[in-house]
Amino acid sequence: MLSTQLNLENLAIRINDIRTLLIATGIEKGLDSMETLKYSQELDDLIIQYQLQSRKSN
Repeated sequence: MLSTQLNLENLAIRINDIRTLLIATGIEKGLDSMETLKYSQELDDLIIQYQLQSRKSN
């Protein structure tokens, strides 16, 4: 259980980091830049992973 909680915390930190990069990149390079799209996809994947892990711990 503790391991799952730590994993969720690590995922939450990574989600916030990628969200920050996504916003900054979107402002600087535009919403249709490849870099922005890459961060958007990575953020989607992390959020899905977080949701799946969260369900397992309940």
